[in-house]
Amino acid sequence: MANPTAAMLVIGDEILSGRTRDANMHYLAGELTKHGIDLKEVRIVSDDASAIGTAVKALSESHDHVFTSGGIGPTHDDITADCIANAFGAHIDIRDDARALLQAHYDKSGLELNEARLRMARIPDGAVLIDNPVSTAPGFTIENVHVMAGVPSVFQAMVASVLPGLTGGSPLLSQTLRVDRGEGDIAATLAALAEEFEDLSIGCYPFQINGVFGANVVVRGTDGSRIDAATTRLAKELDL
Repeated sequence: MANPTAAMLVIGDEILSGRTRDANMHYLAGELTKHGIDLKEVRIVSDDASAIGTAVKALSESHDHVFTSGGIGPTHDDITADCIANAFGAHIDIRDDARALLQAHYDKSGLELNEARLRMARIPDGAVLIDNPVSTAPGFTIENVHVMAGVPSVFQAMVASVLPGLTGGSPLLSQTLRVDRGEGDIAATLAALAEEFEDLSIGCYPFQINGVFGANVVVRGTDGSRIDAATTRLAKELDL
């Protein structure tokens, strides 16, 4: 059976402006690969309610899981929770269990759970909280959408909280073969190999080092023996 599929929605003007470099996509892709969930699509949208709602609905309808990052903090521009609640027609308000978590955290920290911080306790009806062992403020899952913070350390902790509860498939395996020839010299060989091993993904990634052209050929799939066979065949065909 095919692995479950996933999409990621990265939310934030700071990403699109170039002010902040997104690290969460790279991390999520690696974790999903190990869990046997295929990340098929990533979108980046601004802090715009219409864009967020449209994107999350489209991704939710076309993938088994959607992971969002960004926009669930205490400030006025943190609108993700409201947008996703609206997209699914769910009422959203401060929820007692989320408030209790924040109250305990801020009491321990000696800080006030003020109105701004209470925004992080606003959870859509029917959603399940996502544990946040780093800074306590929870994410949430509604239908097949997992809503998480944008701060990388918090995002990573939330991914670790969610993944054990998701059914995965076969982890994606890969082997890399370095070829010190230009892509044009090996293209025909790779095309023939890809046709023979249709169940595998064969990618060619060129490089130039000290004036020498070459390529890293990466063979990916879920069957280790097939990957071994394809890599061995390629090495033989190219006399490596």
